[in-house]
Amino acid sequence: MQTYDRFGLSSKLVLVGLVSTFLFGCASEPKVSYVDSNRVEARSTNYGISDLQMLAEGMTRSMLQTRIIVNAPTPPLITVAPVKNKTDQYIDTALITSKIETQLLKSGQVQFAARTDSMANITGELARQNSGMYNKETSTKIGNLEGAKYLLEGDIASIPQSNKKMKEVYYNLTLRLLNTNTGVYEWQDEKEITKQEKR
Repeated sequence: MQTYDRFGLSSKLVLVGLVSTFLFGCASEPKVSYVDSNRVEARSTNYGISDLQMLAEGMTRSMLQTRIIVNAPTPPLITVAPVKNKTDQYIDTALITSKIETQLLKSGQVQFAARTDSMANITGELARQNSGMYNKETSTKIGNLEGAKYLLEGDIASIPQSNKKMKEVYYNLTLRLLNTNTGVYEWQDEKEITKQEKR
């Protein structure tokens, strides 16, 4: 029977295994660091972080300058409908409305009622608290919700075009304020950006 020297083949195999583990282990570790969330960057023509910031900030400035808000004796109460995505990309439109809501609330010039897509949670909680299982004195009463004077709604759309030398995508975000009492649109604005990729 053939035997191997204990410092021969076996130790070489162990050495190869250790080197492989070291090399592949180091190569598989990603480098992670913090970056400025407000930086402007365009890595592709796809909708990205910088686009979200530019569109939201532009819409916020426009809304704060409208007579509906400037001339209001008290901050108007607004509710928000989900922004419709009419592009051919996946866009989390809730991020658009959330960023606009945050900036408007920070201004102190508007108030926001529960979003239309959150009302099911509120009505469910009201029904639960008024089911007879809870103390009536501490339960939230039905009929005390404040109705929003305005509904903020809108959509984001895109138009792509390309040739052999470049690809270009035009994005358009349109938002509207609907007076819920009269059904009249009292404010509307649009913000546009175009991204180009040269080949």
